Amino acid sequence: MDLNTTWFLLVGVLIIGYAILDGFDLGVGVLHLFTKDENEKRLAMNSVGPIWDGNEVWLLTGGGALFAAFPAVYATVFSGFYIAFMLLLAALIFRAVSFEFRGKVESAGWKKGWDFAFGLGSLIPALLYGVAIGNILRGLPIDQNGNYLGSFIGLLNPYSILVGLAGLTFFIMHGAIYLALKSDGALQERMVKWINMTWIIFILLYLAATFSTFFTAGYLFDGILSNPLFWILFILLMVSIVFIPVSVKGKKFFQALIFSSSVIAAMVGLVAVSLFPKLVPSGIDLAYSLTIYNASSSERTLTAMLIIALIGMPIVIAYTYFIYRIFKGKVVLGKESY
Repeated sequence: MDLNTTWFLLVGVLIIGYAILDGFDLGVGVLHLFTKDENEKRLAMNSVGPIWDGNEVWLLTGGGALFAAFPAVYATVFSGFYIAFMLLLAALIFRAVSFEFRGKVESAGWKKGWDFAFGLGSLIPALLYGVAIGNILRGLPIDQNGNYLGSFIGLLNPYSILVGLAGLTFFIMHGAIYLALKSDGALQERMVKWINMTWIIFILLYLAATFSTFFTAGYLFDGILSNPLFWILFILLMVSIVFIPVSVKGKKFFQALIFSSSVIAAMVGLVAVSLFPKLVPSGIDLAYSLTIYNASSSERTLTAMLIIALIGMPIVIAYTYFIYRIFKGKVVLGKESY
């Protein structure tokens, strides 16, 4: 395994880590839009309040790793998705600010406004991430020089929106599982209903997206059935999906969260296996695609960054474990709560 492949795997691990950790707090934010009770709103915000910013570290680390290891991909994708990224950034900013500002003024209108910011600031990223993945899978309009020739409107195609809705639905389910784990009573019962509903919707959307992929991005299936890694990830995906409702029915919410996290890991893994060695396929001609070889930094840069990653990643993992260890258990509202 060469350095290029190593960095492909490392970027994939960072994406999986971010999707799992920030996925459930984005889901909690979307669910917040449908919550009427003030106490339940505060419970939802305080379930992710101490950890959401730590989860964002994985996004920053992933972006930095992509820039350092595959700068051509970073340049092409960020220029092509510029408007989408600005919307994403604005949503994440308003979402972050809502935690601090919501409780500063005792006004129903003030709180309602920041509740909306928290919910919409969670919904937009959860949807856009899936739309971005959908566009990459179908291939971006990239010419032989790596220039993006598309438009923002072109990103909003039916296939990518379908993938985005599937991702959004899963994040809502992932968030509902986490909130069920962190709560009890009426809120927990409502979350169980959300889990069961979104589980069914996700399966339907995922099947529809997979079926559409055969016609939209058929190249992803070339030789995939002969890859043993595909079958490992596929079995993991199927088993995890099946055991989510089983765990929820037994009120084993932590176990359900593990299985939903496994679904995310398996789905990202399947995307990676299908794309490899491509990073950004070209919808104009696959020969123009950006791969782990023609879009990578120099060998010296990859080596230096690998050393830094081997030092930094254990710190990030240890920090994440420490924070979740400190704030484990049910949410209890106190004087200092949001």
